[in-house]
Amino acid sequence: MVMALQIANQLVDDLAEELEVSDSRYEAAIRSYNSIGEWLRRPASAFADTHVEVYPQGSFRLGTAIRPVTDEEDYDLDIVCEIFYGKESVTQEWLHRQLGEEMKAYASAHTMTVPERSNRVWTLHYADGAQFHMDVLPSVPDGRRMQAIMRMSGYQTSDDTSVAITDYTHPNFRVRSPDWPVSNPKGYADWFVSRMRVALQKRLASLRERASVNVAQIPDYKVKTPLQSAVQILKRHRDMRFKDSPDLRPRSIIITTLAAHAYQQEPTLSEALVSILGRMDQYIETNGDESRISNPTNDRENFADAWSTNKALKDAFYDWLDTARLDFNAAAQELDPARFTDILAPRMGRRLVEASMARSRRLLGSQRSSLVARATAPLVLVDAPHRKPVPWQQPPPGSSTGSVKIVSARCDRNGFRPFHFRSNGDPLPKRASLIFEADTDVAPPYRVYWQIVNTGQQARDARGLRGGFEEVSVVRGYLKREESTRYMGSHSVECFIVKNNYCVARSGQFVVNIE
Repeated sequence: MVMALQIANQLVDDLAEELEVSDSRYEAAIRSYNSIGEWLRRPASAFADTHVEVYPQGSFRLGTAIRPVTDEEDYDLDIVCEIFYGKESVTQEWLHRQLGEEMKAYASAHTMTVPERSNRVWTLHYADGAQFHMDVLPSVPDGRRMQAIMRMSGYQTSDDTSVAITDYTHPNFRVRSPDWPVSNPKGYADWFVSRMRVALQKRLASLRERASVNVAQIPDYKVKTPLQSAVQILKRHRDMRFKDSPDLRPRSIIITTLAAHAYQQEPTLSEALVSILGRMDQYIETNGDESRISNPTNDRENFADAWSTNKALKDAFYDWLDTARLDFNAAAQELDPARFTDILAPRMGRRLVEASMARSRRLLGSQRSSLVARATAPLVLVDAPHRKPVPWQQPPPGSSTGSVKIVSARCDRNGFRPFHFRSNGDPLPKRASLIFEADTDVAPPYRVYWQIVNTGQQARDARGLRGGFEEVSVVRGYLKREESTRYMGSHSVECFIVKNNYCVARSGQFVVNIE
């Protein structure tokens, strides 16, 4: 049991290690935003007459940045340019335009492409080798005003680090007004650190003892708590799950905020993941159809406000949370390396999981040989991110199980003679009917579920990707499933036999190719 726990902890730790941004990337990011600060403070700068602070926000500041899914994707570095003007003296438009001119001059001086303007930020694209871009947010201090507003509204706050930011879509963008959009990246980062302070202090003490250095000499990115690593893993799981529907992807700020609320200073990453996934939805307030996830530094801001007007976003979050719970609970109980890989590969990425497994081999010993994948279906189906994890537990050791097999697959098409086909055989035509029959030796009573997984651009474009479980009735002892050939691509059919809420038999994926 102790060895099993050690292996589970090691596997998850190595998964997080593979996601980690390298020291060289962090150092390059620090050099880049410091360079922006030096540029804005130079004598010829448009802001030479005032104080300028430049600092990171978002995942790089919180220590939750992750490597991109592919080598072709960029790291996204978000920075704040806090320019010490009063809102009574400048407009959002002027500040946004002036910072844009400075960013254009900076890009020209550093042989970079012309920066892009968006509603709130200017985006600098670095050379291909750097593999990141920087979103630069213009802002002015707004702490005292936010304190007054929050207290007048009945909210408690000691905050004085808020900034007023520019937004091209804001009604006061072109006029002088005290009413600007507000953000507080410093305050949010301080709150996030407060949610992991005990674990952070323990990690710092451990590093100090091992390295014999002063804590002040240890860069922030060198210290990683279970909360930070858990957020990294959950973000990658989210990214992969919604790879084919990015518009439904839960926001990082929602995942990060709920995870921080749910974290209880667990000392290991595996314990933190289980705790966070089990509790994070408890911090979503509901009032009728409205869901609320308050900004911990500004109670007036609701991170889930879009859920009220787009129910699909709310449904997508809860679907992701249920899937993550199933995935990581199953992985935590799995000691077989190949099964561990197959459980997490669809929504963490097979390359990432296999790389983390290679790190863990020192604990796996004789099990190394089983790292060879045992799946018989193509990986495009095995690793489909929309393929739901099996929600039923395996039967306890010594329990009665059985087998189920898809014994017949027939294709019917109007005007043509029906024919039988085999798994992963020649492509079938579109607009045909399919009938699958399965046979099981499990003694009744039991329940029968089928899982259909489809892939391909046609299904994706039609929002027709499937991967859930559908229960069917057993008619006169027959296990039958009817489908149709609607989308081009590789698809699969699998039959599950469930008894007393245990999965006692599964057929394996029967692959159907459609042209």
